[in-house]
Amino acid sequence: MAQKGSSIITYDGIYYGFFEFVSYVDNTLVQWKGKELEFKKTLGFIKSIDFSSNKLIGEIPIEVTDLVELVSLNLSRNNLIGPIPPTIGQLKSLDFLDMSQNQLSGGIPSSLAQIARLGVLDLSNNTLLGKIPSGTQLQSFNASTFEGNYGLCGPPLLKRCPEDKDKSGEFSFIGLSSNKDDIQDDANNIWFYGIIVLGFIIGFWGVCGTLLLNGSWRYAYFMFLNKIKDRLYMTTTINMNRLRRSFQS
Repeated sequence: MAQKGSSIITYDGIYYGFFEFVSYVDNTLVQWKGKELEFKKTLGFIKSIDFSSNKLIGEIPIEVTDLVELVSLNLSRNNLIGPIPPTIGQLKSLDFLDMSQNQLSGGIPSSLAQIARLGVLDLSNNTLLGKIPSGTQLQSFNASTFEGNYGLCGPPLLKRCPEDKDKSGEFSFIGLSSNKDDIQDDANNIWFYGIIVLGFIIGFWGVCGTLLLNGSWRYAYFMFLNKIKDRLYMTTTINMNRLRRSFQS
């Protein structure tokens, strides 16, 4: 966690015999999650580690997960390798975890899904692989949290895992069902709509094509339309006159 400024501590001492009373005031400005916060009396409760943007190498010490009171852990933009410690789930108080832009490998520990307070997570741009552990905690993050790890699969990523197969042994794709009954229904629907479109095309060109190619039929067709128009006009006019006379009387 990046800090701006320095802690200011002042002491006032008062002596009474063998006793000394000391009062102090401590405060610091802390930039966290894009906000600058000032901590005074609660400064002693801030528990965070920020080693970001260094040139750290090697694996993440598993002892880090023994710091069970950690709230923020930022190891991003280094050259760290190896797996994420499998006991990362011990950090129950963790709210911010950023391990992005390293060379971490292996799978994501399932215990990570057990950190209920985790509000910010970034594991992007590593070489992680395998299925993202299932659970509402990890699936609630955006896909950008895991992007850049081309070996990862499963929600919230769109990439499906090879083991995500249904009983028929076929992959399930977004928008397409892999169930045999659903596939049969989809095929029937395709045939149904295809026949409707084909029937419309045949009917439309069957009528219009005949009128275009046969002059006598075209003439008879338009005469028929004119007769219908005249009959409708005459019927409407007579009915309107009848209504007008009835209102006048």
